Amino acid sequence: MLLSRKLVNMTIRLKIIVVVLPLIIVTLVLAGTASYFAGTQGITRVAQEFLGFKASTLEKYTESQWNLLVENGFSEREDMIEVAKGAIAYYAQGMLLSDTEIIFALDSRLAVVMTTSEDFSVLPEEQEELAVVVQENDGSILAFTAGGGERVARSFYFAPFGWHIFLTEEKAAFYSDVKAITTQTIFMIAGACAAAVLLLFFFANILTRPLVRVVEAMNGIIHSGDMASRVEVEFSDETGRLAQTFNIMINELDRAYREIKRYAFDAVLAQKKEQRIRQIFQKYVPKDLIDKFFAAPESMLVGDNRMLAVLFSDIRGFTAISENMPPDEVVSSLNRYFSGQVDIIMNRSGIVDKYIGDAIMAFWGAPIQHDDDALQAVLSAFDMLDALKEFNRHQKKAGKPEFTIGIGINYGIVTVGNIGSERKMDYTVIGDMVNLASRMEGLTKIYREEILISESIYAELQGKFPARLLDTAAVKGKTQGVKIYTVKRKLTAEEKRAWNHHNGGMEFYYNREFDKAAAKFRKVLEILPRDFNAGNLLARCRVYALNPPPEDWDGVEVMQVK
Repeated sequence: MLLSRKLVNMTIRLKIIVVVLPLIIVTLVLAGTASYFAGTQGITRVAQEFLGFKASTLEKYTESQWNLLVENGFSEREDMIEVAKGAIAYYAQGMLLSDTEIIFALDSRLAVVMTTSEDFSVLPEEQEELAVVVQENDGSILAFTAGGGERVARSFYFAPFGWHIFLTEEKAAFYSDVKAITTQTIFMIAGACAAAVLLLFFFANILTRPLVRVVEAMNGIIHSGDMASRVEVEFSDETGRLAQTFNIMINELDRAYREIKRYAFDAVLAQKKEQRIRQIFQKYVPKDLIDKFFAAPESMLVGDNRMLAVLFSDIRGFTAISENMPPDEVVSSLNRYFSGQVDIIMNRSGIVDKYIGDAIMAFWGAPIQHDDDALQAVLSAFDMLDALKEFNRHQKKAGKPEFTIGIGINYGIVTVGNIGSERKMDYTVIGDMVNLASRMEGLTKIYREEILISESIYAELQGKFPARLLDTAAVKGKTQGVKIYTVKRKLTAEEKRAWNHHNGGMEFYYNREFDKAAAKFRKVLEILPRDFNAGNLLARCRVYALNPPPEDWDGVEVMQVK
């Protein structure tokens, strides 16, 4: 009501200004704000991608230095490792483009072990924040306080050195261009608004000039009584220009609104499309892996070296079984067997890598790593054997052949990632540790055990389950031996006594006290007369007692079969 009274008392010139000025200012602010966000987002994205590119480049160089050490057999030499670390520091120094950039590395105690700035150090009060950053780092842009100042960084962890490597830039320097754009945008909007006000006053005066002439003419007629006075008022030209101005503004606002609606519609379509893709591919690819790749698509072709537990299981004599069954029954039995085994692996946070004929390859520790990956692999093996018993009861009841399986498990550093080309990729693991797990599964036939684990798995179990050392074997194609254990969820009273004697006999065996070892293995056979491994080791002890092995004998048995 108060506004209406004020409008009534205003001149037509002020009414035009009051109506038009807000529209012009809003348009300028919207346009300036849109330009500001587009510019700042573009600059920030470029800066982040450039920092990520530098981090990727340094990571690849670091890995290449380590690979040189490994390929030349220097990975255990401290002097050569220090040379490699020095080369990495020198390379990092060469990557700096400004005085405010700092590249540094922290060890597991968050101590600075490498830095490109002699004045840089991590203050005690900053270590707690860095510990959280190191723990929660997911490869995105980081912001934290280090060296007494706020910094922006990308980082990666390099396992062989135990380094957390950070490529950092001062926060103020990193966002300096954004601040400059902010200041410029404010001044531009303010200047544009000021110019708009001046121009509006000028054009309002032009637009209202014919009306002023009419008013003056009317006042002249009133005062003089001269009815002959006439004023030519050009309403069509002035009104048309005013309408054209408003049409331009309305068209711009309408175009901006249509763009907003289109972006919103595209976003909804993209979200629904992503949901459909997730629903389809979750049947073939683990959900954690899909989430990881949707969050960072650029990482799809990048491999990663990490500690994984790898399991191989295989059906014994499956070729003979399949030859004596109709094809449809073979497929039905195999699908039912796989269904139970795969459910167990996935329920234990494992990834089924592939089916190799009647064999299963699975791994734990990627794409999400857990502290108990090795334990979950062993528990899966126990559950797989339990499920096999139920499967065989069904097979026997149906008059079909029963399955027996062997399981080999290893734990070590492997390469994990999408292996292949852009047209066909498999998320899989490769490396010597994978081959050893496969060989362990093959050795279950030789040692006549359902489960064989490597010494690395044995170390991770930390005595949670009873284990028996069977041998130190060099699998086919290798000269270095690894200790081979069998493990069970629990033992009977007889098995417990027998395994204690067996493990004691292995200590005498490796100490070259073959008579004492033989005595222990005989006690095992007294308790478990059909124990194959005790009998096998007893036979070895008898041979070695008569013909002692060479002085450099280390107990390694070289396998000639896979």
